[in-house]
Order: sequence, then structure tokens, then C-alpha cells
Amino acid sequence: MFGNRKQSQAISAPALNGKPETVIGANTSFVGTLKSDGNIRIDGRVEGDIEILGNLIIGETGQVIATIKAQNVHVSGAVKGEITALEQLEISPTGKVWGDITTSALHIEPGGLFRGQSSMTTNIDEPLLLEAPRPDRRD
Repeated sequence: MFGNRKQSQAISAPALNGKPETVIGANTSFVGTLKSDGNIRIDGRVEGDIEILGNLIIGETGQVIATIKAQNVHVSGAVKGEITALEQLEISPTGKVWGDITTSALHIEPGGLFRGQSSMTTNIDEPLLLEAPRPDRRD
């Protein structure tokens, strides 16, 4: 009985560099600015701005309408707003994202939904435009 619950939690909320320090439960709603140096898991409803130095997990029951900035973001619930994930954004099969995203790596599992525009951040310089080879003219 308890063993199965642990397995389902592990599947729905992958460990993104450690356990969440702050959890907003399924029966909790929060409106405002949420800032943290650690990891956060949201299973309830949050509206406003979220800015954390750690990782953000939005559980299957999580509903977020916010501007988000975090190191890594994993979405299993629903998010509406801008997301900036400095390292990686992952959308699970139950995850839904409506809004623009900026990240270094994007992973959308089959069944996951993303509607918006995406841009990828990188430390690599953009290559110079390549020209097509010119035909060798010998007259």
C-alpha cells in the first residue's frame, strides 16, 4: 500500500537535484510574488511571479498563472505565463504549458502540451552565414 504510493510519487515528480524545500499543497492557493533560494513543489494554485534559484516542480494538480524563473522546471500540471528555465524545461505527459518559454534544453514527453513561442539560450556564438559553393569558371 505505502510502497506503491512512493513509486507513483517518484514517477510524477522526478528528483531535480534534491528534494523540494517548500511545498504548496493541493488545497492551497497563493497570490503574489514567490521567491526562494531552494527547490519548490507546487500541487496547489499559484498566481503572480515565481523567482527561485533552485528547481521548480509543478505537480499534476498544480495550476500556475505566473511569470516563472528557475534553474530547472518540471511541469506535470498546468502553467499559463512566461517560463525561463536557465538549464532545462521538462513537460510530462500530463503537463500543459500556455505561454512563451526560454531555456537551454526543452523536453516534451508524448502527451505533453506546449502552446507558445520558444527560444533557446546558449553560450555558443551564432555561426557565420555559409555561402553556397561558387561554380569554378574556367574559360
